[in-house]
Amino acid sequence: MESEAIRVLVVDDHPMWRDAVARDLGEDGIDVVGTAGDGAKALRIAPAARPTLAVVDLHLPDMGGVELTAGLVALPEPPRVLVLSASGAGDDVLAAVKAGATGYLVKSAGREELLDAVRRVHAGEAVYTPGLAGLVLGEYRRLSSAERDPGPEAPALTPRETEVLRLVAKGLAYKQIAQRLAISHRTVQNHVQNTLTKLHLHNRVELVRYAIDRGLDG
Repeated sequence: MESEAIRVLVVDDHPMWRDAVARDLGEDGIDVVGTAGDGAKALRIAPAARPTLAVVDLHLPDMGGVELTAGLVALPEPPRVLVLSASGAGDDVLAAVKAGATGYLVKSAGREELLDAVRRVHAGEAVYTPGLAGLVLGEYRRLSSAERDPGPEAPALTPRETEVLRLVAKGLAYKQIAQRLAISHRTVQNHVQNTLTKLHLHNRVELVRYAIDRGLDG
């Protein structure tokens, strides 16, 4: 998805905040294809607007952002979801990620942090407000240790793909992996995409869970 133009749907029940996010994205050259103040409208307009990414508030008047996230990722052409919420509570973060969100920022994030997160989530990276990534990875590790199931034999990955996968599972961003392995950012993206294809996974969140389930994060 990283080669596609970014098409964003902004969902927030506060008009001033919703308009500010849409304006910041537009000024940075990102196409805002729709806005909504509640989950029902977001789900109604998404099929025609065809966003590649949705920026979703967690607390909406008609349904929770977690429910909306699950509805969006279940669409025939699902957008990636970046939650932008006032809440940094662990339960909210984990519920959103389990529903399918690829990123989670609290609303104290600055403009540049939001723009960077939008681009990185669109490219398939899992992006969290500092401090929340460890929470999510820790929960994945807890679940995998309690429910470890090796499942069917995994398709063979190349040594480099396995190396990149281990670093992804440790929570490193693509730029950090590129620096660590002395390869380009684009090469890291290609390795991740090849691995996703081989494993029949859809995004980096699923990839991290897969790697942790198999003990590759040690």
